[in-house]
Amino acid sequence: QVHLVQSGGGLVQAGGSLRVSCTASGDTPNYYTIAWFRQAPGKDREFVGVFRWSGSRTDYADSVKGRFTISRDNAKSTVYLQMNSLKYEDTAVYYCAARYLGDTSSTTLAYDYWGQGTQVTVSS
Repeated sequence: QVHLVQSGGGLVQAGGSLRVSCTASGDTPNYYTIAWFRQAPGKDREFVGVFRWSGSRTDYADSVKGRFTISRDNAKSTVYLQMNSLKYEDTAVYYCAARYLGDTSSTTLAYDYWGQGTQVTVSS
């Protein structure tokens, strides 16, 4: 079992930056793949990016590529989503998710564990 606790988020102006974090506990993160999803009101949860702890492999959705970056802090067992050049369209609840001994995936059903979500609001 792994528990994911998120922090960060908030309100930011368009063009600004924000960082959200996802801290894993209860199990070593070495065997997990961590992904970021987001969900805007009335819309399906969509893939943002993914990070495989072992090997530090990352992939991003086209909508955020070049603006968002996933990184990690091994000492804190934390994965970060750094969001730069934010747009109004980025406004959503952001979730981190994990799958055990799995490869990277952009599908929500591939992930077994989820953080509580954190609101990111971008003002236009």
